[in-house]
Amino acid sequence: MIKSFEEAYRFVLERKIVSVFGSKGSPHPSLWDHTSLSEKKPGTGGWSPKVKAVWDWKTRIPQTYPDEVFYGKIQGGDAVLVEMQHFRNVHYPEAFQPVGELNALSQHVYEMIRQQPGFTGTLRKLATKQFGCSKSRFDTALKKLQISLNIVRSNDPLMKNDFWLPMREVHLDTVRKYE
Repeated sequence: MIKSFEEAYRFVLERKIVSVFGSKGSPHPSLWDHTSLSEKKPGTGGWSPKVKAVWDWKTRIPQTYPDEVFYGKIQGGDAVLVEMQHFRNVHYPEAFQPVGELNALSQHVYEMIRQQPGFTGTLRKLATKQFGCSKSRFDTALKKLQISLNIVRSNDPLMKNDFWLPMREVHLDTVRKYE
C-alpha cells in the first residue's frame, strides 16, 4: 500500500497507467484504492490525509518527473497518470483523435488554446461569451480535448490552477511520430 510521494511515483512507473481516483469498471489500478492513508477528516474540517495526498500526487508527480510521467484523461473521463514510454508507444497512438473529428465547440476551444494557452476559468469565460455555450458544455469540450490528446495541462509548478496548452507544444516528438 502507498503511503508516500515516492511510493506513488514508483507505483505509476510499475503499473504503466494508473487512474487517480478510480471508477467502477475501470481496468486500471487507482492511486486512491492503493493508498493506505487515513480517510478521516480532521476535526477542524477540510480534506482527509488520503484526499490531500492523492490530490497532491496527481499534480506533483508529473511536475517533478515530466519526462517520466504524463497526466491526462482517458475515455470515460478518468484522470490518469501514465508512464511516459507507455504514453508514447501505446496510449497516444491508441487514444489520439484529430481535433477535426470532434464537435464544433471542441474545435473552437482548441483554437482558443492554440492561439492563446490559458487557465480553465479564463478560457471558460471567453468561450461562454464568444460561443454562447454553458459552463457544462465548455467543461465537456475541454474534457474531450484532453481525452483525444489535443491539449495537455502545463506541468509548470508555478501554475496553481490548470493551464492548458496544445499537445504538440509539450510532446512534439510524440505528435510528429504519429502524424
